[in-house]
Amino acid sequence: MIRLLIAAALSSILSLVGTKFVIELLVRNKIGQPIREDGPEGHVTKAGTPTMGGVAIVGGATFGYVVSDLYRGIYTRTGIFVMLAIIGGGLVGLMDDWIKVVRERNLGLSKRAKMLGLLTVAFGFAFLMVQFTDVHTELSFTRWGGLGLDLGKWLWMVWAVLLIVGSSNAVNLTDGLDGLAAGSAIFSFAAFVLIGFWKFNPANTELVVDGQPFYEVNHALDLAVVAAAMLGACVGFLWWNAAPAQIFMGDTGSLAIGVGLAALALATNTHLLLPIIGGLYVIETVSVIMQVARFQLRGKRFFRMAPVHHHFELGGWPETWVIIRFWMLHGFCVAVGLGLFYADWISSGGEL
Repeated sequence: MIRLLIAAALSSILSLVGTKFVIELLVRNKIGQPIREDGPEGHVTKAGTPTMGGVAIVGGATFGYVVSDLYRGIYTRTGIFVMLAIIGGGLVGLMDDWIKVVRERNLGLSKRAKMLGLLTVAFGFAFLMVQFTDVHTELSFTRWGGLGLDLGKWLWMVWAVLLIVGSSNAVNLTDGLDGLAAGSAIFSFAAFVLIGFWKFNPANTELVVDGQPFYEVNHALDLAVVAAAMLGACVGFLWWNAAPAQIFMGDTGSLAIGVGLAALALATNTHLLLPIIGGLYVIETVSVIMQVARFQLRGKRFFRMAPVHHHFELGGWPETWVIIRFWMLHGFCVAVGLGLFYADWISSGGEL
């Protein structure tokens, strides 16, 4: 428990201080975020706001994780691989953000280059997990063995790549309003702190279902520490990112968050629980898919603008209304996800 608190506290402090430093550095050098030309008119005033704030999130989380493991901790392969995946996602986003600010327009890496970067990070993580850890290769909801469908190493790697790429892009789509992505990520990482710590509990690792310890997860505590570090980093960043934002996380932050959530789900055997714990990201992604599909097929739109948070903005809702209500929606999704996790544990014979 102390390691979790150390990771969360240190990452939040470094992110809080680091974000302020990044703001001052970028303002001093007149480096700001270009605004998409087809976005809501109200966002024009945000042009020039410092971006790449995700550097503070990734840096803060990495610092919190590394230092917390120095306190009676042991660096584990699984925890390190998840942390490396987060850093990798952040680096892909950083390249994208840097190109945007240098060119002074809202076009960074090409779609092909960005996808190649994400695929490289995702495949690297998947390969390291199957080769150097004892990760279970079964498709899972709340625990391995629940569905009884073993994908095997290679198919699991394909599934891992799809989950990481999908999650990172989903968070990236959600990052369109001040504090929306950072605030919602806090809920999701909090869920993985609970899941990791729950699966670390010796009473739960010894729980046997059909003769197998299905709640056993290698290095579960270290995964909870990673989640706590990301939670704290997002909290520190949100201090400056809350509306009206003094800095944006950019793709540096959104891709790192998305990769981190997917990597944690894969490592904790909660693959299919991720779409619920990341419910807001799924809703935002589906809204874009619906918008594009209907426009191509019928020449009409489902929403005033996609992702769906812009639909409510254009409908007259103040930005803060949209943000807070979407946070509440996401919090409800996370609560449902944790409720399902708990219900499965109870049905498997778990006791308080």
